[in-house]
Amino acid sequence: MKRALHLLLTLTMVIAVLAACSSGNNGNGANNGAKPTTGGSPTSEVKTTEPPKKVELKVFMSFPRFKDQFEQYFAQFKEKQLAEKNIDVTIQLEMPNADQAKQILQSRLSSGDAPDLYTLHANDIPTYYDAGYVADLTGQPFVGKLYEAVTETVKYDGKVAALPLESLSWGYLYNKTIFKEQGLTPPQTLDEMKAVTEKLQAAGIKPFLLAFQESWIPQLMMALSLGGTVSSAHPDWITKMNEGTASYADVRSVFDIIDIIMANGTDKPFETGNEAGSAEFANGNAAMWVQGSWNAETILKVNPDMDFGVAPLPVSNNPADAMINLATSTSLALSPTSENKEVALDLLNYILDDKDSSALFEELKFNPIATVHQYEVFPWVNEASAYVSEGKAYLDLKLPNGVTDETAKLLQSYYIKDVTQDDIIAALDKVWQTAVKSN
Repeated sequence: MKRALHLLLTLTMVIAVLAACSSGNNGNGANNGAKPTTGGSPTSEVKTTEPPKKVELKVFMSFPRFKDQFEQYFAQFKEKQLAEKNIDVTIQLEMPNADQAKQILQSRLSSGDAPDLYTLHANDIPTYYDAGYVADLTGQPFVGKLYEAVTETVKYDGKVAALPLESLSWGYLYNKTIFKEQGLTPPQTLDEMKAVTEKLQAAGIKPFLLAFQESWIPQLMMALSLGGTVSSAHPDWITKMNEGTASYADVRSVFDIIDIIMANGTDKPFETGNEAGSAEFANGNAAMWVQGSWNAETILKVNPDMDFGVAPLPVSNNPADAMINLATSTSLALSPTSENKEVALDLLNYILDDKDSSALFEELKFNPIATVHQYEVFPWVNEASAYVSEGKAYLDLKLPNGVTDETAKLLQSYYIKDVTQDDIIAALDKVWQTAVKSN
């Protein structure tokens, strides 16, 4: 009797196992205990047995100083894509020098060799969008996370055309330690700036760092000087320039602060680029530098203990005219011709990932731009924000395509006295009108 019962139990177990195998494999092998799926979708366990889909993305970014940070972040994205979507992503990251990036990108776009994702200045969005190089991102998940004011900087024709990266409140940088030792405060007028430079020179300290090896750096002088001058005294100047009824001669005073800076700068500026300039400023070789707070990471890499601040550049003898520039300098756009648009959009949205993006933006020393960003901002951000709260700020000017590049070249020539103020005025008026007519 016991033997019969044992045989019956054994037979029952065999039948149960056979039934489980036949009901779970759908003719494709054992299910290994995975839950059945609905709608014919494969289970997560089955996915891992399939070879991953291979996708290559071309990403073009204009700040090589952040190469390590973005390579690490993109590696996280690749792991995420493989684990969640079984997609093996290869990212071809190109990061040319900032002076060359715009020209390389425009050549790539016009020749039909567009990167899947690429950086551009937010002010250039209208030009690239009208040319058909920028995809509409209005419905993407990241949009709902952005602060409203930041969203407006990347909108064109009512559409969100790019993902903002660097939202900035910027002016010139100054060495707080030197200023404190010399009993100085950031000057708010031209006369105050002259007095500051005289005191620094008398103490054997170079007032301004000059790094002109890369033309985009001296151009920052004009960006701040023109922005403050136009916003305070000539609010309709850009409209009139577009209509052909104004000239750079109307804002000639922009050269007043530029002349002070150039006359009180470090030696051999054409032998100094951004990296070397950051090191010199970090080491206290000059008290001020007309450079944005986007260079904070590079500066602090040299001197982690450096105490520097951000102040508005004086443009007249009215303190109210010294203002902070509010801008989104760098944004990330999607090419409409991308052959891997779905994965490219995944990467774009991952830049503002709820969990991971705070660490990235904090490491880059970027301002928070979205509700998901939870990290402590840096002292120079709070300092610039204090000016903004006092009303001493303006929105970054939107200049026609080509004007900024021409300004950069002309200011290098102006320093070595190859061109005069009148030459610059004539050249910039011509470039402006040419750009307006071509639109």
